Amino acid sequence: MWVIVIGLAATAYRWVMTRGKGESEPKFMPHYIYESRWLKTVEGPIAGVDEAGRGPLAGPVVAAAVVLDRKRIPKGLNDSKQMSEGAREQAYVRILERALAWGVGEASVDEIDLVNIRQATHLAMARAVRALSVAANFALVDGNDAPALPCRCDTLVEGDAKSVSIAAASIIAKVTRDRMMRALHEQFPGYGWFTNKGYGTEEHLVALNRLGPCVHHRRSFAPVYQILRPVSPVDSILTA
Repeated sequence: MWVIVIGLAATAYRWVMTRGKGESEPKFMPHYIYESRWLKTVEGPIAGVDEAGRGPLAGPVVAAAVVLDRKRIPKGLNDSKQMSEGAREQAYVRILERALAWGVGEASVDEIDLVNIRQATHLAMARAVRALSVAANFALVDGNDAPALPCRCDTLVEGDAKSVSIAAASIIAKVTRDRMMRALHEQFPGYGWFTNKGYGTEEHLVALNRLGPCVHHRRSFAPVYQILRPVSPVDSILTA
């Protein structure tokens, strides 16, 4: 009897954790475990750091740093990419209300073109950490590429889906950048930035070819560069 009950319980647990995902891919929400582990060896505060906008053809790259109050962590925080726009906006408000500190940094299109997107992303992250009203003693950074920050840091692959502090930072960065792109859409409505946020969607690429790049396009990114400096048939032969 107990074997049957335990077996049913285990089956139910696996179904809850994997529904729609398959048995081998349990779905967990971000948590505070990684922060807790580090707090055993380093002094706090610990900030989560993430970026938004590495891939778009237009607009800045934006980073955020968030120091959460362990006793007042907002519910429902997740990787911003897994949340609807409305859910992100609501979470954004809750994070600002409950976080011990938060900061935002950005790197402009000119900086992206000057130093490359990787270095510009690191620059935005460092600016976000410096913008914290409560200085972080340690940072957990999404990804596997540690930036030079004003404090010690460690990276966490898919950190926005694992660490609640990084998830909070991903939401702040994403909402902030989306608002920036909607504002830029008012100035340059032809590219569809209100919806595509500067990413290389078909709508954006068609408009880019029709209108040409504007001052907010990243000239070092191939689709933009190729419009500015098209390859002639002679060049194609010479470089073949």
